[in-house]
Amino acid sequence: MTLAGSCHCGSIRYRLTGEPNHVDLCHCADCRRNSGAPVVCWAGFQETSLTLEKGKAKTFNSSGSAFRDFCSDCGTGLFYRNAELLPGIVEVQSATLDDPAALPPHQHIQAAERLGWMERAHELPSVQRFPEMA
Repeated sequence: MTLAGSCHCGSIRYRLTGEPNHVDLCHCADCRRNSGAPVVCWAGFQETSLTLEKGKAKTFNSSGSAFRDFCSDCGTGLFYRNAELLPGIVEVQSATLDDPAALPPHQHIQAAERLGWMERAHELPSVQRFPEMA
């Protein structure tokens, strides 16, 4: 399998080869704070699977042995590494893939930190685009 992706502005492009070890929806507070979203989908690959084809990501030490890479131009979060927890693995924010539907998640992780209202988020009304404003 070969997949490609980029940051929002296109300053950084990357390629992944091989199969992911896992694809998970993470609910931890660190991911929420970093992304500004209630949940982040991560695909874990062997570090050697990742090739930067354009640009250079900026790295932020988010907590102890955890390092997050992002685009310093547009702020898009891209990669996560934690040599203690996941040696030899790079986590990729799968929504940054050109085809994010190619890697559906397998499970929810860090559910102990999930926001309470996320338990029933799937029950909310759904509209195809922006709702009508009154």
